[in-house]
Amino acid sequence: MFDQFPDLGDGAKKAFEKELDSVFVEKGGLLEQEGMVCNHLYFITEGSARSFYTRENKDITVSFSLEGEFLTAMHSFISRKASYENIEAMEKTKVARIKYESLMGLFEKHRDLERTYRLILEQYYITLEERLIFTKFKSARDRYLDLMEYRPKIIQRASVGQIASYLDMSIETLSRIRAKI
Repeated sequence: MFDQFPDLGDGAKKAFEKELDSVFVEKGGLLEQEGMVCNHLYFITEGSARSFYTRENKDITVSFSLEGEFLTAMHSFISRKASYENIEAMEKTKVARIKYESLMGLFEKHRDLERTYRLILEQYYITLEERLIFTKFKSARDRYLDLMEYRPKIIQRASVGQIASYLDMSIETLSRIRAKI
């Protein structure tokens, strides 16, 4: 879980792991639900999930998360306001989760854990900004090619509709692009 954070001390790692609980979620099950305050930071140990919101009875996929990644409904988790997004398991998924209050308490005792959290937030921000640029300045074909290159597991695990939504294109456009590649 903390392999990407070599500066995190053993005491902080052990304290964090002590606060975790494991949850299994079946395919289609929700980790977080729109309209509720997000109370957990998750780490996917097995499986995958997607974040999406619903507008006019249509799911709009915002992001995908795979094994070895942290996820949460970030705006809600930080602001303590109701979430506008859902987080759904795309397959049977096992997550380790920590409660918001527990995490905040650990920050008081382990400053290196607070720094690690900041690094997680920075990565989240970078991903969000890249996604914004990705959808605004790249063609549909280039968006799909980037997904194939940088996140190929998503193509294997997500439905065509979820991928099309994430790439901001219709299923028909995605099908045409896939047929030409």
